[in-house]
Amino acid sequence: MTVIAPSRLIIADDHPLFRGALRQAVSSVLPTTKVDETGTFEDLTKLLEQDSDVDLILLDLSMPGISGFSGLIYLRAQYPTIPVVIVSASDDVGTIRQSLDFGASGFIPKRFGVDTLRDAIVKVMDGDVWVPPDVDMSAAVDPEMSKLRDRLVTLTPQQVRVLMMLSEGLLNKQIAYELGVSEATIKAHVSAILQKLGVESRTQAVIAAAKIAGGQWRQGEQNPHQ
Repeated sequence: MTVIAPSRLIIADDHPLFRGALRQAVSSVLPTTKVDETGTFEDLTKLLEQDSDVDLILLDLSMPGISGFSGLIYLRAQYPTIPVVIVSASDDVGTIRQSLDFGASGFIPKRFGVDTLRDAIVKVMDGDVWVPPDVDMSAAVDPEMSKLRDRLVTLTPQQVRVLMMLSEGLLNKQIAYELGVSEATIKAHVSAILQKLGVESRTQAVIAAAKIAGGQWRQGEQNPHQ
């Protein structure tokens, strides 16, 4: 089967050396592909806002601006047609399974070398979902976690961003400033988030988000006042 070379690919990782290794792997198998690099999630969203004509995003789970699966959830909500492959140092079966459940097209552990990175990228561009061959994906699924995950994916892209900022401990007025909207809009988003997640406070919302991320979704100091 012939792989259709993507015209543009983005590597989102805060480690320059690893970005270099990924670029090497991509260039060796897809030499005509334009590769953009970004070290923060904010820079990634800016790139996509300027031009969302992207064929593949290679995303680290832990980089400035995101924690756990928040970045993946946002990208799948905002840009559902762009395949996202997770590249992470956390490669336990739970993390891999949840990445796929949240819409990732593959999961590449950072412990693998360039050859495996190359093979994985080819598979994904061929339309397959790539996961490490040495990981048992048949582990039992926690029904409570599945229910919470299903609620998280109902959030709109903007609500995901608000929840990410709540997780950083930001106040409504700070979030409003960052997103360029009114504080009343943020209050409406927070209310919708609580309703969709089935919780009663912003603190509970952040705890729920952290639970689904296995503790990877960072929790800031929460202010109880909305």
